[in-house]
Amino acid sequence: MSESNPFKLHRDPFGRLVLTDAQGQAHVGVLAVRAFPISAPDEGISLVDADSHERAWVPLLGALDAPHRALLGEALEQREFMPRLQRVKAVSSFVTPSTWDVDTDRGPTSFVLKGEEDIRRLGPGLLIVNDAHGVQYLIEDVMAMDKHSRKLLDRFL
Repeated sequence: MSESNPFKLHRDPFGRLVLTDAQGQAHVGVLAVRAFPISAPDEGISLVDADSHERAWVPLLGALDAPHRALLGEALEQREFMPRLQRVKAVSSFVTPSTWDVDTDRGPTSFVLKGEEDIRRLGPGLLIVNDAHGVQYLIEDVMAMDKHSRKLLDRFL
């Protein structure tokens, strides 16, 4: 523990994240939760126990030392799954539900869009698309997408 790290983090033999707080109490199985996962992913990270009680707050991920930053980054990555939608190749219909064939930062996939309300604007050019299974796809900049993708998206917006 140091002034910049008022806690210690490590993994136990079962792979669970263990937080030791400033009082020396160990909290096994803590989860890292981002306060603002899209707009400020490296700011405001809460470490919560199994009962969802906050045990530590990290105002800025970059302020942690390298080992803690790496461990926390790994924990966040394991918990979160939000592929970035890069290209819309095809849609089965312009009436929902429709099947979308897309390319993401995690590879090609297809999903079912239940309704137009499952595409939400979060800011200028920033969209979240929810599929029928609850997976969220992030579009960071609609205007940066290719013309074909924008044309297909426009039919649903």
